[in-house]
Amino acid sequence: MILSRNDSCWCGSGLKYKTCHFEFDKKIKILKKQGYIVPTKKLIKNKEQIDGIRKSAKINNGLLDLVGEKIKEGMTTEEIDILAYEYTIARGGIPATLNYDGFPKSICTSVNDEVCHGIPSKDVVLKNGDIINVDATTMLNGYYSDASRMFMIGAVIDEAKKIVTIAKECLSKGIEAIKPWGFLGDIGAAIQEYAQSNGYSVVWDFGGHGVGLQMHEDPFVFHIGTKGTGMILVPGMVFTIEPMINEGSHEILVDEDDGWTAFTADGSLSAQWEHTILVTEDGIEIIAK
Repeated sequence: MILSRNDSCWCGSGLKYKTCHFEFDKKIKILKKQGYIVPTKKLIKNKEQIDGIRKSAKINNGLLDLVGEKIKEGMTTEEIDILAYEYTIARGGIPATLNYDGFPKSICTSVNDEVCHGIPSKDVVLKNGDIINVDATTMLNGYYSDASRMFMIGAVIDEAKKIVTIAKECLSKGIEAIKPWGFLGDIGAAIQEYAQSNGYSVVWDFGGHGVGLQMHEDPFVFHIGTKGTGMILVPGMVFTIEPMINEGSHEILVDEDDGWTAFTADGSLSAQWEHTILVTEDGIEIIAK
């Protein structure tokens, strides 16, 4: 369907096309003709959708704040999961990971050499010196937000402190690389360069993803890459950046018994931080963190 300038915009904003996405579409059309990869319309969020994602993120951020206050030596990862479930439900949200493709818990808890998707358990008791990633995704009124944080339990060795710090700095480098009308590949290139310059590897098998109307949307966000390549990043796109940084090899193994938990293949430590990012007209907004 071809819209006239005075028609309602395709994005659902309720504004006239000429004042909403008319110039945007002209720019996209030119870039596409030049051979660039451009996002489809379904990847562009309007104001109402972005507001919905922000409200979801308020719960998700509050949950991770609460985990930071409560997490301690002797706590089981099952107890963290119960905390997450009760906090989210009490605020009208739904833990999006619960029963997602059969995942049995409300959050992911990945300890030490676990890269991601660790399943909370009453048998996993946090010990002095552990590092743990807690990954939470919240759905509120049909809108999704996603973030994870690292936590250090008790007296943590220097090597563990360093990988937690470097992983967070890798996330920051990836975010700094985002420019409206820039390239998706710039994100992965910045993360890979920084991680490798500090002697760490980046997990290839998993990446960030679009988020907002579903838990996982396009585009896939690689944490390795080449500058000036990949999809054009445009205002209205919402996606996660969540680099998984390993102390040793980038290679991983997935637990054959539970089908979810990913470990470093060499038993080395791994760390990850994740934010949900909105691309704006003049930069970015960190929505979930």
